[in-house]
Amino acid sequence: MTPPAASPKPWLVVVPLPLGAVDFLRPHGWSGSHGHCGVPVGCRVLVPWRGELVVGLVVGESAGRGGHRLREVVHVLDDVDAPWVSPGTVAGVSGWSHDARIPAGLIWSDLLGVGWEAEYIHRVRAVEGADLSVFAKKVPGRDWTDAEHFAPALLDSIREQGLLEEAFTPRPRLKNVVQARELQEVPPAARTVTVIQAMDVERKLTPRQAHALSWLAAHGPADSLSAWAKGAEVSQSVVTNLLNAGAAEYGFVQAPPPAAWTWLREHGPVDSVAAWAQRADLSPTAAGTLVSRGWADSVPVPAPAPDLPAPATQVDIPLLDELPEAPVWRLHGGRPAERFRALSPRVSRLLGQGRGVLVIAPDHATLRRAWDGLSGLAQVSGTRAVQVSGTLSDLQRAETWQLIRSGAARLVVGSSQALVAPVQDLALVVVLEEASDAHKLLSGSRAFLPDVAGRLAKAQDASLALVGTSPAAESVPAPGKVLAPPRARVHVVDYANPPEQPELGPLSSVHLTPGDLGYPLSHDLARLLRQVQERGRQAALLAPRRGYSALLRCPNCEHTPHCKNCDVPLRFHQQTREMTCHQCGYHEPIPDRCDHCGERMWKAKGPGTEWIAQEVRRLLPGFPVYRLDKDHQDDLAPIYAGEGGVVVATQLLLSQDVPPNLALIGVTLADTWLSVSDFRASERYHRLLRQLLEWHPTRAPMLLVQTFQADHPALKVVVDGRDALTYPLAEERARQELGYPPHARLAQIEVTAREAARASAAAHEVAAALHGAGASELEVLGPAPSPVARLRGVYPYHLFLRVRNDTRLGELLKVIDSRSWKARVRVDVNPRGGL
Repeated sequence: MTPPAASPKPWLVVVPLPLGAVDFLRPHGWSGSHGHCGVPVGCRVLVPWRGELVVGLVVGESAGRGGHRLREVVHVLDDVDAPWVSPGTVAGVSGWSHDARIPAGLIWSDLLGVGWEAEYIHRVRAVEGADLSVFAKKVPGRDWTDAEHFAPALLDSIREQGLLEEAFTPRPRLKNVVQARELQEVPPAARTVTVIQAMDVERKLTPRQAHALSWLAAHGPADSLSAWAKGAEVSQSVVTNLLNAGAAEYGFVQAPPPAAWTWLREHGPVDSVAAWAQRADLSPTAAGTLVSRGWADSVPVPAPAPDLPAPATQVDIPLLDELPEAPVWRLHGGRPAERFRALSPRVSRLLGQGRGVLVIAPDHATLRRAWDGLSGLAQVSGTRAVQVSGTLSDLQRAETWQLIRSGAARLVVGSSQALVAPVQDLALVVVLEEASDAHKLLSGSRAFLPDVAGRLAKAQDASLALVGTSPAAESVPAPGKVLAPPRARVHVVDYANPPEQPELGPLSSVHLTPGDLGYPLSHDLARLLRQVQERGRQAALLAPRRGYSALLRCPNCEHTPHCKNCDVPLRFHQQTREMTCHQCGYHEPIPDRCDHCGERMWKAKGPGTEWIAQEVRRLLPGFPVYRLDKDHQDDLAPIYAGEGGVVVATQLLLSQDVPPNLALIGVTLADTWLSVSDFRASERYHRLLRQLLEWHPTRAPMLLVQTFQADHPALKVVVDGRDALTYPLAEERARQELGYPPHARLAQIEVTAREAARASAAAHEVAAALHGAGASELEVLGPAPSPVARLRGVYPYHLFLRVRNDTRLGELLKVIDSRSWKARVRVDVNPRGGL
């Protein structure tokens, strides 16, 4: 006896919410497409959710049905043979999501930037023989009806009972245009005109009447009585009497088509009536009258594809591919144009083989440089290059996605939203500036994109290339190529060791007050800025922070005003005369007196962009000074036009185009990048210096670094002209001794609560549970309060898991999932930034 066939397993579907994948039954009667009835992994589906239909993404097959009743998928939006996301990409993201303990819906809502809003025509009708009157007065009948006529909750109630038939068709994207009608389709009333014609008359006429009638017979018909009178050179009363006497009568004749209609037939259709009027040289009112009389129609037509970023036209492809052949490899050093030139033979070869290449950039500036350096390779290789980023409109992203799905575009350059693009036959994933903190999503899933990119590349058997200014320590073990560093001119101002003779260095004397030591503008920097002004050149000064100063302090009692929500000093903003918290946004006016001692004076500490710009204006009177930070962005058009000036900016500066006549770059206090409780701080500082040196594509502006740590190795290798691998290699060896990445896997467990005691107790409970599960003292670091003890009204405590591999990390993270806690617990795998 043949055993009964097993029931199909449910599908796992993610919706863009912070939830895991949800079980749904396959649609009733599902047969897939082209006979494929398996799980449509990577396809979008419509699922019932809280009384409405929402778009979800199929990510796999469920292990089995649970004890609760499952709802059915209502409709599959995509063809199984052309999924919205590649199955390999789904496997990579799902694996990373599972290991990182991140809800699948959260990571997909972060990475998939197009497709969650589907455009379709939805029609419904009742199942044959069903009586739906019990649901409402107005319900679907047996005829197909647009679903918009019924409340979504009503349809969902009927759907849940299996009494609703539904049909979905893609909604075409249309636009209205004005086009001329065929002449025979123009209403007869519009094609004829009323005229006055001469008639035979037997009565006796006066000489003037006889003359007028004779003129009309010879020159008529006339458009009007006034036109007849004017042509015959008689009065209006003469022709009126003739009309009344029956000597003339009104008639209808065929009119010639209007000139504007003829123009529209030859040059149309046009986008609007106003455009027709402007281009055909008539008034908008006259054009509207022609439409109302039936000479033209406003009709829907398929909308043209939106314009997309144009690729580069100049292509320089070296003959030799000198890059490694390995699953993971790296390319660093040189300038951006040199790196893209070294990368181009590999990319061109893969595209020529009909394979796909995906390039991920951490920010818009890097994306723009990559587009300029690589997009021209696509056309040479017989394909197309497209961008995928948040700068595109919804229509542009949708059009780009369709080009990728169809295989028409096989070179994709973009931001985080490009990571899950359905590139066909993916062969290479290029991650630019893999150590950049901009790859870290600051909210939502907190994913670090290079980690996800590595999973995607492995899942699709593609190579992973790490390309940038300087390699991350985690990238050092991979084989790679390092280009020669660009020509550099570096001058270091050592505040910690001023020279004995003032005229030889930045400081006047070691015994002078801080204000006389030449800060925030050292004497060397001031001298170079004066030269920039004298020669009409350009300078850029990198400030450690926005605002005027890091804090205000009472000179009498040392009191510093703090944020009421966070344990951080309030930053002083001179332009608004307010103190602001850069963590939560709280702000308040500057108090007249110190709350502790009543002192009226305040002393600013830690210069920001406002303070430094003020000092530059005082130093260079009459010379243009610009500010660029999150709070204030001056128009830099004169700078990009080549005019002289100084730009004072935060690190936002590097996202802009380089000033063309840049002669000087000043880092006003380099130690800011080192004074962060993060083992990656020095690596981040070293990469910043390298980026400043390569910022200008052809020239080598003077780089002046003001610091109290002139002997720091991250700075010394730059001053000595060493290549981009030197410092990361030393950093990787140091981390090996300390047991930090890449020689360990790191995860941060953040425990937060509104009360410090509650957060501390919960953090210690988590630590105890981890130790109870077998974690050693070397694997669990902490718990300890966050460096910022209170942040946005909550108290964060941190624990760190430092383990040998992902398997061990997963074992310990299961402890976090196994029980509930008395505070909010959140896991961040591979944390970035301050710890």
